[in-house]
Amino acid sequence: MPDIVVTEFMKESALEGFGDSYDVLYDPSLVERPDDLLGLLGDCQALIVRNLTQVREDVLAAGPKLKAIGRLGVGLDNIDLVACEARGIAVLPATGANAQCVGELVLAGMLMLFRGGYHSNHLMVGGKWPRIELQNGREIKGSKLGLVGFGEIARLVAAMVQPLGVAVSAYDPFVATDDPVWAETGVKPLALNDLLADSDTVSLHVPLTDETKHLIGDATLDLMKPDAIVINAARGGVVDEDALVDALNGGRLGGALLDVYEDEPLTDGAKFKGVLNLILTPHIGGLSQEGNDRVSTVTVENVKLILEKT
Repeated sequence: MPDIVVTEFMKESALEGFGDSYDVLYDPSLVERPDDLLGLLGDCQALIVRNLTQVREDVLAAGPKLKAIGRLGVGLDNIDLVACEARGIAVLPATGANAQCVGELVLAGMLMLFRGGYHSNHLMVGGKWPRIELQNGREIKGSKLGLVGFGEIARLVAAMVQPLGVAVSAYDPFVATDDPVWAETGVKPLALNDLLADSDTVSLHVPLTDETKHLIGDATLDLMKPDAIVINAARGGVVDEDALVDALNGGRLGGALLDVYEDEPLTDGAKFKGVLNLILTPHIGGLSQEGNDRVSTVTVENVKLILEKT
């Protein structure tokens, strides 16, 4: 049986970093074959996953020798952290490795949604020339960006947009208002409701927890400007998707970009049909050629360090 099992896609060449010391099984289709995965874990010391593999009681029980869970990304809601801690299993996110590509997706979403011309292809190939209809696109210069959560990715987004003339505020209950990071980054700390009411763009940068589930829903959407936009490249479930669609269709919100969803892969895309001021991407915020290289390399290094210590 293998020492290390990889259940989802990664830069396969990064696995060479384990050398000849470990038997590594790389099978990205295992995420779709959970029963087969359980049968491979008897002697497994490390499991490497992305966000779809559910590392719950059954997986942990099938791997009595597990020492490390390498996460090809940063979100950990698919991993039973309490059970891993009880077993002494190290959970190893690739912190910071995909920050650049997530930040660039947020910036791209702002630019597209402000300008409003991102859905004109079907009109133009149909012989129309919607220049008048699209003449009122906005510039992000002079706008206000509100970051919900002020961790590494959010701070990178702030640094990206400030040279473009965007004023940035953030809400994060875990960063004290007298923390020097606010002055260092030029970002203004605000309470959540104040941030939502003040911002032209709201970008989410929080994990999915009991406290953040449906953080953006009917009540919080009602606080926002009617031409504001919402970007969620953090975690599905932080946004109440039905409430968001209602706000977009009802003219209570200017636009949205969703890269993550309550159920992935997306199982109910029909509810988004016909919502023209909405951009949907399939959880690619943390994926780029460069980002995948970094995430894969960092994850191998993290796992190898744990295995060599034990």
